[in-house]
Amino acid sequence: MKTGDKKAIVIGATGLVGQALIEQLQQSEEFSAITAVVRKKSDALDTYNKVTQFVLEDFLLLNDEDVNAYTHAFSCLGSTIKQAGSKEAFYAIDYEMNAHFADLLQDKDVHLLVVSALGASANSPIFYNKVKGELENYLRSLSLYKLSIFQPSLLIGKRSDVRFLEDMAQTAFKLVEQAWTKPFKYKPVTAEQLAHTMLVAAQTQTAAFKLFDNLMIQQTR
Repeated sequence: MKTGDKKAIVIGATGLVGQALIEQLQQSEEFSAITAVVRKKSDALDTYNKVTQFVLEDFLLLNDEDVNAYTHAFSCLGSTIKQAGSKEAFYAIDYEMNAHFADLLQDKDVHLLVVSALGASANSPIFYNKVKGELENYLRSLSLYKLSIFQPSLLIGKRSDVRFLEDMAQTAFKLVEQAWTKPFKYKPVTAEQLAHTMLVAAQTQTAAFKLFDNLMIQQTR
């Protein structure tokens, strides 16, 4: 594939990781066009000349035609139970919308890259991790051309929504960050680190499936 031939569609483009990813896709010479699927138009996304906004109130309304003509599909879509309002609402966002997005990509030559979480397991007693694990299992069961799953630990960055416990953890991390110089399994990563790893995977992955754990995200250059 020639430089500049890659085209991306992104869901979750206005979140912490999504914003960092859009910025890096914009700067990449390999991507010529980016479609950001959003619930409402974003003034920030209007500043990127490669980005076209596709406003859609419900991502479950995405159809087969909407995902045609792309080489890469990125999902940075995710929530928390508190933010979503209930376990059912959280499941609808983190599982159902991501699963629907992936369904549309079956049997297409599109590389799907999805943000999951450290600790994701369908057998987890923690509901958040259980849903993430169930989604990972479902994605791997599909007939996808190429799949990348990313399992970050705590994500560092400025969110548009308030997440009290995560904000406290970020503050604590910053106080001892200089002592945490070496990579380790649970070390928090920045949204920019995760977005960079996603971009590198989009540019270089040859395997049909690859899992990027938190250590790999820390070490990707």
